[in-house]
Amino acid sequence: MKHNLEDKIVDGEKISPILPEGVKNYLIDIDGTICDDIPNEEPERMATAKIYPDALTILNKWYDDGHIITFFTSRLEEHREVTEKWLNDHGFKYQGMVMGKPRGGNYHWIDNHIVKATRYKGKFTDLVEADKTIQVFKK
Repeated sequence: MKHNLEDKIVDGEKISPILPEGVKNYLIDIDGTICDDIPNEEPERMATAKIYPDALTILNKWYDDGHIITFFTSRLEEHREVTEKWLNDHGFKYQGMVMGKPRGGNYHWIDNHIVKATRYKGKFTDLVEADKTIQVFKK
């Protein structure tokens, strides 16, 4: 699915484009989020990882709803082929995959675009609105 990015002009200068209203860029972890948590040190297990069926259902729904699904994983580039095969064999719909995410968790993402985060805690469902305390830059 191709998305048309909207050009943005600020003070007569072109800046990074944005997605159309309502389209989300989902960055989804793999290990421990859509399947068994397998460390890079045991790549032989990646081909037979147990799928989390609710992840397949929800992610494919989001894809079918027009959102962008990109897997963002700590797996290394050398694991790309086995990972793509596993995703395709299980029927995941997605646009891309970024390998080599830093390991260890406690991520704090800083970006000039809107960033929202949802911590996976064992079940994929539709997302709901909730008020939470977050860290922001001091004014």
